[in-house]
Amino acid sequence: MAETDDFPLVQFMRDGFDPVDELGRIRAEHPVFPMQMPGDQTVYLVTRWEDVRAVLGDHERFSNDFAGVIGLGSNQEDPGGLGFRDPPEHTRLRRYLTPEFTMRRLRRLEPRIEALVAECLDRMEAKGAEVLPVDLVEEFALPIPSLVVCELLGVPYGERAAFEKISRDRFDLSAGPEASLQAINDAMTYLTDLVARERRDPGDGLLGQLLREHGDELDDRTLASMADGLLTGGHDTSTSMLALGTLWLLRNPEQAAKVREVDGYVVDVVEELLRYMTVVQVAFPRFARDDLELHGVQIKKGEMVLCSLVGANRDRALGDDMDQVRPGRDTAGSHLAFGHGIHRCIGAPLAQMEMRIAFPALLRRFPGLHVAGEVPFRELAIVYGVKELPVAW
Repeated sequence: MAETDDFPLVQFMRDGFDPVDELGRIRAEHPVFPMQMPGDQTVYLVTRWEDVRAVLGDHERFSNDFAGVIGLGSNQEDPGGLGFRDPPEHTRLRRYLTPEFTMRRLRRLEPRIEALVAECLDRMEAKGAEVLPVDLVEEFALPIPSLVVCELLGVPYGERAAFEKISRDRFDLSAGPEASLQAINDAMTYLTDLVARERRDPGDGLLGQLLREHGDELDDRTLASMADGLLTGGHDTSTSMLALGTLWLLRNPEQAAKVREVDGYVVDVVEELLRYMTVVQVAFPRFARDDLELHGVQIKKGEMVLCSLVGANRDRALGDDMDQVRPGRDTAGSHLAFGHGIHRCIGAPLAQMEMRIAFPALLRRFPGLHVAGEVPFRELAIVYGVKELPVAW
C-alpha cells in the first residue's frame, strides 16, 4: 500500500457517519500499521477488533502513562485523569469512584436527568415559537450532559458555561495540539480551585462526598485530575452521541417511530448507535513497556500504539453488516465504544441512562421533528460529532 500524507490522520477522518474507506483497507491489509509522525516518530495504528481488545486489555505490556513518557511538567500532569495512569495508582484511584457509578447509585440521578431533559425541551419549544430552525446541539445535545456531569461533580451553575468551552476545545484538533494542551491546563486550573473550595466547604456533589470520606487520602491536584477525566469524558462524548443519534433517527423515521411509541425499544437502539457511531474514535494512547512484537511488527520500548475504536467496531469479526445499524444485535458486551479493560469508561452507565431518557422524550415532544438545513460534521476531532444540527417541527 502506497504511503500518503493522510495516513497519520486517517483514524480521525469520516465520511458522514462512516469511517473513510482507507481505514477499512488498512484494517484488512495491515493489522498493525506504522505511521510516520512529525519528529521522525513512528506510531502504530491497530484497527482490528480482536487486536484492539487485546491491546486495551493488556496493561502488563502497554502503559497509559502519557505524562511520564513525554515528560510533562507539574502543571500539565495527567491529562484525562484515570485514563493516563497505570496500576497500582490507577487501581487505587478508580476504587474511590467505582461505587458512585453503579446502577443502584445512578438511579438516584434518574429523576433529575428526566427533569433536566424536560427543562431543555421546554426552552427549545419556547425558542422554536420565536424562530425556526433551532440548533439541536446548542439547545439539547450540549446542555443535557453538561448539566448532568456538572451536577454530579458539584460544579456551581454560574461557572458551567465557561467550563463547557474548555471541555470542547480540548478535543478539537483543528486549532493544533498547543491549543488542546492549553485547554487541558485551563481545565485543571479551574478544577484545582474548585476542589480547594470544596475542601473548605464540601457540597452534596461527588467532589464534596469524596472529600468527606477520603479527604485525607486525596490531595487537591489528584482529585482535580480525577474530576477532569469525568467531566471531559462525560460531556463532549455524550453531546456528540445525542446529536448524531438524533440525526440518524430523523433520517430513519421508522426507527424514530418505534423509539417514540414502543417502551423499552430505545435500549437496543442506544446500544447499537454507540457501536455504530463510536464517537471516541481513538482510545487513549498506549506505550510499549518493553520491546515487543505484534502481528510480526517490531515495536520498541516507549513507542506509541493507537487503537482505532471506530475501526474495531466496524470489523466483521463482531458480526455481519457492521456498517449498518441493526438494533438488537448481540454486541452489548463486546463493542468497544467505551473502551475495554481496566480503563473502560467508568461513566458508561450514566451515558446510557442519559440517552435512554433523552431520545424518547425528544421524539415524543416533537413528533414532527425534522432536519432543516445543512449539517456540518466535525473534521479531525478525537470525539466525532456535528458542529450544529438545525431542526424544525
